[in-house]
Amino acid sequence: MKRYLFVMRRLPYSGSHLQETLDAILTAAAFDQQVALLFADQGVWQLQKQQQPDGLSLKDTSAIFKALEIYDVKDLYVEAESLQASGLVSDDLLLPVTIVPRGEISSLMRSYAVIIPD
Repeated sequence: MKRYLFVMRRLPYSGSHLQETLDAILTAAAFDQQVALLFADQGVWQLQKQQQPDGLSLKDTSAIFKALEIYDVKDLYVEAESLQASGLVSDDLLLPVTIVPRGEISSLMRSYAVIIPD
């Protein structure tokens, strides 16, 4: 079994890219691969509670994020400096995450066989 780390750096609802990435995550997880997500830069906004994309004609992805556990995707990491720069705290997020300082990100990435950036 390969270990996949998906790195999420883009804002939510900036097009269909997030939906496509989530589809790839769920597909990998459905085939019994170990999948983890790292949220950095503007990607931390993807986990913000109470998003309202109604006016954007895009699907609300919060339900998909909540379904990750069903697919055994439980390792969710957020870069500490990105979270702080956004003004968010862990209580503002949809799911429990492990907060990782920027200096430890490369070590985290080395622990995965495949890194998939968004």
